[in-house]
Amino acid sequence: MKISKRLETIANLIPEHSKVIDVGCDHALLDIYLSQEKGCECIASDINQNALDQARYNILRFHVKTVTPVLADGLEGISIQPEDIIVISGMGTSTIQHILENQSLPNRMIIGTHTDFEDLRRYVVSLGYKITEEKYVEEKKKTYIIIDFQKGDASYTEEDYRFGPILKHNLRYIENEREKVLEIMEQIPKEDPDLLRKKKILKELEHLKENV
Repeated sequence: MKISKRLETIANLIPEHSKVIDVGCDHALLDIYLSQEKGCECIASDINQNALDQARYNILRFHVKTVTPVLADGLEGISIQPEDIIVISGMGTSTIQHILENQSLPNRMIIGTHTDFEDLRRYVVSLGYKITEEKYVEEKKKTYIIIDFQKGDASYTEEDYRFGPILKHNLRYIENEREKVLEIMEQIPKEDPDLLRKKKILKELEHLKENV
């Protein structure tokens, strides 16, 4: 079964025979792939009934027996064990924070957000996790950041939170972020206070690029 580069990147982080809770599973393609290729047992959760109906259809179409579709708001009503791996991908950071609030969370979570990466790192680290891996994915003119969090203690700098303790050593990522900041700066009026903040970020990125 062929899946997107983003989903394959997530799948490559997950060991064989893991128990996975995929929140916001969409059409359950990741879960079907994990079941077929790695012998994983998956809960495919989504709040959208139409998405879950498509997930059920795909599960039947690919004849997998270890993927269970669940209609749920985030993790509500789902039993979570310490050895489970939670996967959340394709949501904004504020939604992810809401999902993780007041939950008994497992030892490992793999999260991909498309907004506010710094806030996500700070929040999950505050829950008692450390960042063990970060992946930067480019696909169909879009970019994705996937972060592997595992229970444990670690100390991070402001630079680590902003750019990622691992990604800050990734030249392709640094160059891409620099280009995005330059594009934004071209649209900001000179009198806008946000321009100074963007200049500061640009300087930090240029420093990182020189030291990669």
